[in-house]
Amino acid sequence: MSDRNIDGLRDVSLWRTFLAAHRSGSVSAAARMLGLAQSSVTAQLQTLERHMGEPLFERHARGIRPTPRADDLAARLAGPMDQLALVAGAAAPASPVRLGGAAEFLERVAMPALGPAIAAGLRLTVVPGLADDLLEQLRVGSLDLVISAVRPRGRTLPASALCDEEFALVAAPSLGIDPAERPRLEHPLLAYARDLPILRRYWRHVFGERLEREPDLVIADLRAVAAAAVAGAGVTVLPTYLIADELADGRLFVLHPTDDPPINTLYLVRRPGPPVTGIDVIDTALRAAVAKF
Repeated sequence: MSDRNIDGLRDVSLWRTFLAAHRSGSVSAAARMLGLAQSSVTAQLQTLERHMGEPLFERHARGIRPTPRADDLAARLAGPMDQLALVAGAAAPASPVRLGGAAEFLERVAMPALGPAIAAGLRLTVVPGLADDLLEQLRVGSLDLVISAVRPRGRTLPASALCDEEFALVAAPSLGIDPAERPRLEHPLLAYARDLPILRRYWRHVFGERLEREPDLVIADLRAVAAAAVAGAGVTVLPTYLIADELADGRLFVLHPTDDPPINTLYLVRRPGPPVTGIDVIDTALRAAVAKF
């Protein structure tokens, strides 16, 4: 290897760009993560490949795919480069952690759990949204951590199970429904979406059949669905963490109780790249909160 090649391989910025591209699977996403122009990322990757004497990525329509040689290099470089990033960032004030999740979970679980940490100095920017949209923001580096009802595919985004949401079929006492009886389909149905994703899943899991009904109320906010149910508008299915108080004080009750309710696993998904200061604090606080479910 020539002296010129050795000098090029000592350029830390080339390896930082290489790792960002490897982790994100996209030149554009790597550029956003690093705050660079796409042309700069492309040029740096080409420079590195020229010094290495072989291609490190295969270009395709949806991004870039690492070669086996690139996978080997990334595995060897990730630890030292992440430690270097931590040392370099230690002298600078910690940036706010960017957290995404469903608005209902953020309000009822995350914010109460994280209040003490924020009071103690944790800086946090919270973004509510749908899981697929939030995971895409995580991939491109716009978020640091996402509470997701969808487990991301592949190994690009590290994910760990946080908790299982349990769902219950509920109504207000004012409807006069016998809790032990299976609800009749003439009762109004309150839904999060017109295609009844939560209600249909519950019907299939508990009753073993497809629910064939149009909803009487559609509103894309489970907190508003719960409020309508408390007001006696109709029957709905909701995660029990969201209506714990309403069930405890009798404003809502469970219809057709079952020992095998449907559940939905929530995941904590982290942004690829160096560890972000504050994420472990958030992880610990959220796990302590969901342990009480």
